Amino acid sequence: MTLTTTISSLGHKGEGVAEIDGKKIFIPLTLPGERVEIEADGERGTLVGVISPAENRAEPFCPHFGACGGCQLQHMDRPSYEAFKTALVETPLHFAGIDSKVTRFIDAAGNGRRRATLHARQEGAGYMRLRSHQVHDIERCPILVPALARAPEITRAVMQAVGESDVAFTATLSGLDVVIRTEKKQARMDRVSPLVGRFKLARLSMNGEMVLQAQPPIVEMGKARVEIPMSSFLQATEAAENVLAEYVVNAVGKAKTVADLFCGVGPFALRLAEQRPVMAFDSDKPAIAALDKARRFTKGIREVTAKARDLFRDPLTQFELPYEAVVLDPPRAGAEAQVKEIAKSKVKTVVMVACDARTFARDAAILIAGGYTMSDLVAVDQFSQSTHIEIAATFRR
Repeated sequence: MTLTTTISSLGHKGEGVAEIDGKKIFIPLTLPGERVEIEADGERGTLVGVISPAENRAEPFCPHFGACGGCQLQHMDRPSYEAFKTALVETPLHFAGIDSKVTRFIDAAGNGRRRATLHARQEGAGYMRLRSHQVHDIERCPILVPALARAPEITRAVMQAVGESDVAFTATLSGLDVVIRTEKKQARMDRVSPLVGRFKLARLSMNGEMVLQAQPPIVEMGKARVEIPMSSFLQATEAAENVLAEYVVNAVGKAKTVADLFCGVGPFALRLAEQRPVMAFDSDKPAIAALDKARRFTKGIREVTAKARDLFRDPLTQFELPYEAVVLDPPRAGAEAQVKEIAKSKVKTVVMVACDARTFARDAAILIAGGYTMSDLVAVDQFSQSTHIEIAATFRR
């Protein structure tokens, strides 16, 4: 059904919201105040055309925008873009009863994303189409680092070798680390191993098993060089990691005893250890092993004691937190169990980095109820043109 309507607001997924006959319809690629023609299907709308564009509408820089689902916000001008992303942080805090404003919005796109997952399907290689499980074929992606320029080509080569797959890329100092995931049970490693030489990959793995490693994939973290495990977590951009690490180090200040919880391969712990010993915990055993190895081979840093521990099921108790400062960088689920223990502890400073605004607001409310005051709330924009935002904040007793 084709309708003409006016967009009244934006939803948290960046979709325009129109109200027709008392019901909300969500229409991607639209902006508040625009008069648009849409195809409506329940609460979902598809843009047919913009009759009267908003003043803050911008020309997308990528020719695939609107078909490819990788970006959602290229049609916004910069002030609107930053205001939208700032609201993604502040709105959940408001609903959690916390009246705090973002003090800084930091563009951390840098040279582009060093990590990406492309999909290999019969219809091509690229990202999923907007609101679809079909792949939109691309030749290049302008939001990726130059080192990932051949990612679509490599993805097509994977398709030819083993069929439909998801292909995850990480750009490292020593070359690309490529992880293939396929549901094809009899996928043969000898079919994909030639890709290492053909594309000069650092490492290739498939379904959790090593196919071939030409050299260890390495990233720098402060003074340290870390050999990253297969499928390990890294911030999406190098610029964001540097921004967040600088924030963490400054917020911890002169604290002599520090714990880094959900530490991963050590982007914060290794930098903090340049000034004092650090205790580091994470459930990811390969990440802990990589952190420990980096610590042993890095000169000019203090001791980092890295331990594997599931902080969701087995958080450090208030009696195991004899630290002046604690750093937290949990996954999207947040750190509710751990934060409850911190709230009961005597830790003076808590520095939290988060990738989900709603769980961050929940965890922040727990700390505030436990006697902490939140300050220096920062939005770090590493997922450029998407509806994701990274958050950092400091909590002090």
